[in-house]
Amino acid sequence: MRPIATALAVATFTALGGHIASAAPAPIVDDTGAIAAPSSTQISFAHTPTGVRAGTANEHESRAGVSIVKMYLAEYVLTYGDPADHADATEMIRSSNDAIADRLHAKYPQAISSTAAEFGLTDTYVPGYWGVGTTSTHDMVTYLETKKRTDPGSPVLAAMARAYDTAADGYPQNYGTALIAGVIGTKWGWSDDRSFHASASFGADFSVAASTYGSAGQLSEHVLGAFTEGMPPGPETGPFRPGPETGPLRPGPETGPLLQDCPPLGWLAGDPLLGPPAQDLLDGLPPVITDPICR
Repeated sequence: MRPIATALAVATFTALGGHIASAAPAPIVDDTGAIAAPSSTQISFAHTPTGVRAGTANEHESRAGVSIVKMYLAEYVLTYGDPADHADATEMIRSSNDAIADRLHAKYPQAISSTAAEFGLTDTYVPGYWGVGTTSTHDMVTYLETKKRTDPGSPVLAAMARAYDTAADGYPQNYGTALIAGVIGTKWGWSDDRSFHASASFGADFSVAASTYGSAGQLSEHVLGAFTEGMPPGPETGPFRPGPETGPLRPGPETGPLLQDCPPLGWLAGDPLLGPPAQDLLDGLPPVITDPICR
């Protein structure tokens, strides 16, 4: 099990050790403003405090939804379904259990399409069976950001934060966007022949999703190569801090907190987007961890 406290502690100690201004990663963009990644890979990112988004040029491409669409299925079941099915819905997220997904989708065949309509997921389609549904990384991030803002105590987010290290079919859940520092929860997906992989993750101040026509290792490599540590969007830095071979800085919105001006964990602990169980765990961190580190 990968508890929320562990993910938060990693982000915390990273910030304390390296004096990083923000837990949020900074996408590396090209001269068109798109996240730089191989064409086989699709990546989307959103910075929560400002609402600034970035993605690869193909981020709206509707690709295999694999087990990622279980987020949308669980969303419907936990919101509108029989309470007797709620435990199965959260277990389906934690273990990516296909048998549970089969049962829930048979009982609620409208679930994924209803979630797509409710959240404005315009790249998501389910022509019958959930396993042949498609979605995009843009839709994944839209869903996660909407949940964080409107329902931060969501059992879907909590289940993602408590995902098992190994899925129900024995596949490791430890790749892709989950490797980005500051991630609290992740949902993974993969094709039966292991030729396609995807992941969608959220942190306290960002959401990120990625997919690739390739292995889990390739997805991890492409994701980690698309981000660098940096400050969140602001009027002086622009929305992103580009890498050495990327284009110029672009002006960002002048709203939203700049974490270099305040104690990062003090900001996290007071973030209205966080709810239980993340908030409870933050409140329980030792005092030394929440001392100001930006002076």
